[in-house]
Amino acid sequence: MKVVFLADVPNVAKAGDEKTVADGYGRNYLLPKNLAVVSQPGAMMTIKAKIEAKAETEKFKKLAQEIEGKVITFKVKMGAKERMHGSITAANVATELQELLGQAIDKRKIDLAESIKQLGSYEIPIKLVKGIEPKIKVNVIKKDEDLEKVVVAEPEKKSE
Repeated sequence: MKVVFLADVPNVAKAGDEKTVADGYGRNYLLPKNLAVVSQPGAMMTIKAKIEAKAETEKFKKLAQEIEGKVITFKVKMGAKERMHGSITAANVATELQELLGQAIDKRKIDLAESIKQLGSYEIPIKLVKGIEPKIKVNVIKKDEDLEKVVVAEPEKKSE
């Protein structure tokens, strides 16, 4: 029986490999446990696409772990009647995240309903892909005239 492996099987094959196995082994072990599928024309392309999608998902999960819990602090100028000059947009958050992580995050992935226009603390989800949504904390505080740079801080470690 010729099968295409969906997952790594120790001492047999790696995911994506096409191999001939004993009929009983294929029917009774590999197919019921979804470790392999019967090889058919076009099956290799489908399997490789699934394996690549799985690798992409793993990449996003790793990125989500890096992003989760990060704290970004914006220091903003305040005008008359304690109103902010301008606002903080998804593009501003994306720029600071890129600076923090060293990897670009698309501003459209940042789920900010509307621009931040008031001082305070905000929890913002980042929608990387369906089902993977890490959250960051954005603090907006009043700027001291001495300080010019936006401060990016790491989250506090919880002691166990």
